[in-house]
Amino acid sequence: MALFDIPVQTLQGDDSSLGAYAGKTLLVVNVASKCGLTPQYEGLERLQQTYGDRGFTVLGFPCNQFMGQEPGTHEEIQQFCSTTYGVSFPLFEKIDVNGEDRHPIYEELTAAPDADGNAGDITWNFEKFLVSGTGEVVGRFRPQVEPEDPAVIDAIEASLTA
Repeated sequence: MALFDIPVQTLQGDDSSLGAYAGKTLLVVNVASKCGLTPQYEGLERLQQTYGDRGFTVLGFPCNQFMGQEPGTHEEIQQFCSTTYGVSFPLFEKIDVNGEDRHPIYEELTAAPDADGNAGDITWNFEKFLVSGTGEVVGRFRPQVEPEDPAVIDAIEASLTA
């Protein structure tokens, strides 16, 4: 199944798909509100503000699979993200990114290797996937890689000019 064709629900419960963002460069991230990496929301939002008018958007997928670090309801997640970090990028329903209940979007994403050639399971919250405007995964960045790391910025810039 093509990445853009997989149905998802927004955090507000509306039906959607990544196809709604076709033509844009996407940074798809599994996010959590109670994680040591949660301050990465700041960098993700700065990327959104910096590149949003150039055909780029961050897409956040809350996930509670890593030590229960996203326990909130959809409303609590939205409230936390907007009031704590001023998040303006789209957030989607809470999903599983690993295991037998892995969301189909993450079935596709986890097939992509990182810079070291490793594909497979998400290792923690805030793993990042760069998706081209045609739906191709063109980059995978592990959780410890900050959103504004030069490798991420370079990959975004390259995708925007491709």
